[in-house]
Amino acid sequence: MCGCKASVPSTKHYSVNPASPQKSPPAAAGMSKRMPIAKQLASIKALEKGSDLEKAVATAALVYNNAADPEGKLSKAETKNLLQTQFLSFIQGQENKPKYQEVISSLDEETENKIDFEDFMILLVSLTLMSDLLQEIKNMKTTK
Repeated sequence: MCGCKASVPSTKHYSVNPASPQKSPPAAAGMSKRMPIAKQLASIKALEKGSDLEKAVATAALVYNNAADPEGKLSKAETKNLLQTQFLSFIQGQENKPKYQEVISSLDEETENKIDFEDFMILLVSLTLMSDLLQEIKNMKTTK
């Protein structure tokens, strides 16, 4: 292959280090060709000695950016799909909670509206706060 991008159906491609060529094998139809999040994260020099919290926020930003359209936004359907594939441990078992149903149903309505990164992070925090997993995390005993 010549490496041209004209034959690629989607022009969405994000890379933390655009100067480095993509070395992954061609992806199957519908699969992404971008480099893994861990590799993107490792390529951010400012995070080489970053804290766990800094890396966690950077990871959330990379996951969002990799899924977002060229304007940096997600449709509500894409947002729902991203939550179901990347945030399942936090939302699993929440389906019967009225607040969760309200949040998710808002993603089903008005498919034309797009969600930016700020709204996405607010959504993540909201879902985290209502999650049973958060309570489990809070109850975890740490040893030093």
